[in-house]
Amino acid sequence: MRILFVLCFLFTAQLFSQDDGIAREYYKNGDFEKALFEYKKLYVVSPNINYVFQIISSYQELEQYNEAESFLLKVMERYNYPSFVVELGYNYQLKNDLENANVQYQKAITSIDENPTNVFSITRSFQSHSLVNEAIVAYEKAKAAEPKYNFDLQLAQLYGEQGNIEKMFTSYVDFAQSNPISLGNIKRAISDFISEDSQNENNIIFRKILLKKVQQEPHVFWNELLSWLFIQQNDFKKAFAQEKAIFSRQPESLLRIEELADIAFSKNELETAKEIYTFITTTAQDLDILIEAHHHLIQLETKQSTKENYSTIDAKYQELFNKFGTFSQTLKLQIAYAHFLAFNKNEPRKAASFLEKTLELPLNDLQQAEVKLELGDILVLQEKFNDALIYYTQIQRNSKNSTISQEARYKVAKASYYKGDFKWAESQLKVLKASTSQLIANDALDLKLLISDNKYEDSTQTALKLYAKADLLSFQNRTDESITLLDKILNEHKTEPIIPQALFKQAQLFEEKAQFEKAEANYETIIENYADGILVDDAYFHLAELYDYQSNQPEKAKSLYEKIIFNHADSIYFVEARKRYRALRGDAIN
Repeated sequence: MRILFVLCFLFTAQLFSQDDGIAREYYKNGDFEKALFEYKKLYVVSPNINYVFQIISSYQELEQYNEAESFLLKVMERYNYPSFVVELGYNYQLKNDLENANVQYQKAITSIDENPTNVFSITRSFQSHSLVNEAIVAYEKAKAAEPKYNFDLQLAQLYGEQGNIEKMFTSYVDFAQSNPISLGNIKRAISDFISEDSQNENNIIFRKILLKKVQQEPHVFWNELLSWLFIQQNDFKKAFAQEKAIFSRQPESLLRIEELADIAFSKNELETAKEIYTFITTTAQDLDILIEAHHHLIQLETKQSTKENYSTIDAKYQELFNKFGTFSQTLKLQIAYAHFLAFNKNEPRKAASFLEKTLELPLNDLQQAEVKLELGDILVLQEKFNDALIYYTQIQRNSKNSTISQEARYKVAKASYYKGDFKWAESQLKVLKASTSQLIANDALDLKLLISDNKYEDSTQTALKLYAKADLLSFQNRTDESITLLDKILNEHKTEPIIPQALFKQAQLFEEKAQFEKAEANYETIIENYADGILVDDAYFHLAELYDYQSNQPEKAKSLYEKIIFNHADSIYFVEARKRYRALRGDAIN
């Protein structure tokens, strides 16, 4: 009988879907008496299950609980639908008759023993009334009665609402284990409850669950989740230990370990990154992976070295070329070496000569473009702008509609800007605003705004030319000279709109030199004197990072992140500021 009733409901639901529009509108607008009248009319013509629920809900909104009960009991005499038992119980609850309410809830839950499929309609009704505990009991009973049912995901969400974090985590990971394709979504759900703080209570609970799983049923799945947790906590050494355990069982690929090294490097955890890359160099069998790891290692060493150690690094490059050769497979290493010669050892001619030999190799168009891009940069370093423009233009012509072509166009604009040809630079930047690379588009917009905001203030464009020169000095790694020139702008062009840009640029250079107090002063000046300018959110964020990571003043950092969240919702720093703010406040991180 119940099957016939449900089929009837499904058939008539479609038939009368257009006729309930008036009733739905009344209900939506809170006119429940008229909604009740319309739904009753519809129900007489068609005993649609949705109309039953809407009639009950309308009675309850009007606090006509006895009428709702009478209607429900009549329906239940005709149709044995388990969800109606829950609705009757909820109606008793609204009448504050909790004893009878619980009787009906238990009756509905008990029916699952006889027919486990009842769980679907019963839990739907429980959850629609926020009866979380009852829904959990129903799902658990159905799992026990019918093992083929998997309600781990539903239970995880309900345990989360209940505040039972341990059961929530367990249900989530159990579901992910049986449904590996869902792992990404499960990680996102879990990330709502953990933070970067390894001592956060939820982090500890989750770690203990995973460690117990590893002990009870050793499987790389649990190591992968532990590694992921440690990465969220920025504990890359522990993540590396898990990745090595995974690799020992699945030695087919080093991809996960490579990715971990890259993440550690991006987070400036250089020693850990070095340890991981070193492991790859001693383990990798694939030549490309081996060369890539050596490339990262020597980049790391260069970043950490002083000028006195450059000869040692040069010798290491030579060792690598002797070992792996100078052919297309070591192209990234060759470009890196040329960059090192030009920008670190100040030997641009030697660097250019080296790359010109690289161009003689059998390279494809993209590889040639990568070499020419570096050659162009080396020529800009030497202020040979026209020669650099030739290389950049060749890239645009030979690699049309590619990201590297857009990057070359941006470098054309930047070189023109360095030499004071602001009109041509601006024309190139207008095109790049629509770049498919968001990073290039953002950089192009920033440079265009810099030029357009300052080119009309002074017919001679003196301040803008000085700033472009300071920017070039920074590119040439002549940091002290750049800072001095920016001081000249700040002292001699105090009333011009380029001042906040000069303050910001100088602050970044101070940070490079670890002169954090001077950087702090510049950011504060921007915030105090140029609060309506386009750089104020940049100043808030970078000053917050100084407080957060350098001077250990979390409350000051939190206050500045908060200003971005509430006053600059369109800022490119919004997402990261919200994440850091929540971390400092002790919240979970989304």
